[in-house]
Amino acid sequence: MSQNTTQMANAIRALAMDAVQAANSGHPGAPMGMAECAVALWGGVLKHNPADPQWSNRDRFVLSNGHGSMLIYALLHLTGYALTIDDLKAFRQLHSKTPGHPEVDVTPGVETTTGPLGQGIANAVGMALAEKLLAKEFNREGHAVVDHHTHVFLGDGCMMEGISHEACALAGAWGLNKLIAVYDDNGISIDGQVAPWYVDDVTKRFESYGWNVIGPIDGHDVKAVSAALAQAKASSAKPTLIRAKTVIGQGSPNRAGTAKAHGEALGPDEIKLTREALGWAHEPFVIPAEVYAAWDAKAAGAKAQSAWQQGFEAYAKAHPELAAEYQRRMAGELPQNYAKLVADVLQDTAAKAETVATRKASQLALEAFTAALPELLGGSADLTGSNLTNTKSATALRFDDAGTPNGGRHINYGVREFGMAAIMNGVALHGGFIPYGGTFLTFSDYSRNAIRMAALMKRRVVHVFTHDSIGLGEDGPTHQSIEHTASLRLIPHLDVWRPADTAETAMAWAAAIARQDGPSALMLSRQNLPYAPKADLGAIARGAYVLAEPSEVGLKKAKAVILATGSEVQWALHAQKLLAEEGIGVRVVSMPSTSVFDRQDKDYKKDVLPKKLPRIAIEAGVTDGWWKYGCDAVIGIDRYGESAPGNVLFKHFGFTAENVVATVKAVLKKHK
Repeated sequence: MSQNTTQMANAIRALAMDAVQAANSGHPGAPMGMAECAVALWGGVLKHNPADPQWSNRDRFVLSNGHGSMLIYALLHLTGYALTIDDLKAFRQLHSKTPGHPEVDVTPGVETTTGPLGQGIANAVGMALAEKLLAKEFNREGHAVVDHHTHVFLGDGCMMEGISHEACALAGAWGLNKLIAVYDDNGISIDGQVAPWYVDDVTKRFESYGWNVIGPIDGHDVKAVSAALAQAKASSAKPTLIRAKTVIGQGSPNRAGTAKAHGEALGPDEIKLTREALGWAHEPFVIPAEVYAAWDAKAAGAKAQSAWQQGFEAYAKAHPELAAEYQRRMAGELPQNYAKLVADVLQDTAAKAETVATRKASQLALEAFTAALPELLGGSADLTGSNLTNTKSATALRFDDAGTPNGGRHINYGVREFGMAAIMNGVALHGGFIPYGGTFLTFSDYSRNAIRMAALMKRRVVHVFTHDSIGLGEDGPTHQSIEHTASLRLIPHLDVWRPADTAETAMAWAAAIARQDGPSALMLSRQNLPYAPKADLGAIARGAYVLAEPSEVGLKKAKAVILATGSEVQWALHAQKLLAEEGIGVRVVSMPSTSVFDRQDKDYKKDVLPKKLPRIAIEAGVTDGWWKYGCDAVIGIDRYGESAPGNVLFKHFGFTAENVVATVKAVLKKHK
């Protein structure tokens, strides 16, 4: 390669080893090994504008092997993003723009938070899917307003993770030809040479998925990588994997090609030797002006965006309504009539007062929302008929042999819960869609880390979890969610909803769709639940509200509060009536979302849960989370379930109005 590209690659190596050494923590091996691959991609192929990291038609770049974060930080700094040399010097320090693993919204130019291996490539699949679907929806003859690629760097660890199989198989099935992955094929992981435990034939594996596979090529030959990227961009119907054979820690005389280069600072002596070996005669964090000039992408980025903007203005003149809709969608804004839509849906549910399973209530709400909101992109992990995530307006998404989508908005993900969740994260990160996907609640364990990543990244993703408790019945304890709702409530910034009827389910959907700063999870029943009349439908949005006062059963004063969620609300209401017959008044509080209720002001919380009244909670799950509400008793289940009809199990485990009555009486007796 030319002296120019040599110096460009060595600038990455120098910054990586200097930043890791300054922090005495990090992973220099991947940035040093992938430096030439980075030069080939970022040195002219990648379409981006450092001055506007949010330009909608930019290429997306994902560093799936996120431990090599100094690679992307070096690239962002060198190409002209708002990431200074001082930011690089603060690598891995508190509140810096250069955390240990790349974080979206922290570092300008970072598209997704990566670190848990395999999820980056899955996010990229979601981004590429969003691009393809938006292009189908918005592009018109002579106006390609959506036309960009998604590029990924990934390593052996990503390849080993099972999620890479799930996501990459779908990428092939969908013909995501604008997805290009560069595999850092260096054969090293933390434990050493991977050959004893990683012997996959990667080429055959990806070819079987329906990918193009290029290579192996010399990953340290910029021309070879550039040629492979050009070949990949010419693909018309398949995603492409480029196998780049590299040496981890390339340039380090004693660490290159060894596990020692992976995850620890090289040390002052080895850095000195590396500088000599590379011919890099510059002090730490010093980059020559000519190298900065070679990397600078600001002018090219501004030109590319300006050309696109001119094209978009012509598009807006020819198709003004489409242009306005595209801008709304990419901004993540809901239509101006959204509040009225929600009000209408809620009024409709109250008027009909249907007794249905909340999974069916979810589908009824979705019928209205998907018809009005084309950005809703649904799916299920092979449980469509059980999750009921499909609607009349969100038909099945299919692709023809050329990879052209049919305009459908419901995805059959197959039995790939983790892949589905991480792909949805990628769709949300790209913009233009609000993704939702369904599976049984017990299988949320499979997708949990992607749910956590959505919460960490504060992205609007909706998880539909049906068959939410022992109520699913005969499938038994393997499928009965005992700890899952409580466990998901522990994830910071995840809103968890467990609605009790059609109105609460509709409000849960309305809130999840409107929430722009984080994901939501809906826990839905298999069994039918009765509608509970409400004085104020809007109160549902506060997470908990007074559903029934003693006055509604002929008494003046409450002696206790019964808290309940989901299917257990019906027993709380029944118990209220039975207690009234004995002259005992109780308030029934429905709490469909502890997450949302916990964010309410103190006065509202006191109004709903007066301190002077004893509290009894009911939920068909583990009891631990309810004690924080000052409960005197919790009717729950702290063991695994059984295989039997749902109604038999509820009675067996004490979820009856009679047991609630007995529990309330016992609590009141203690308070005398």
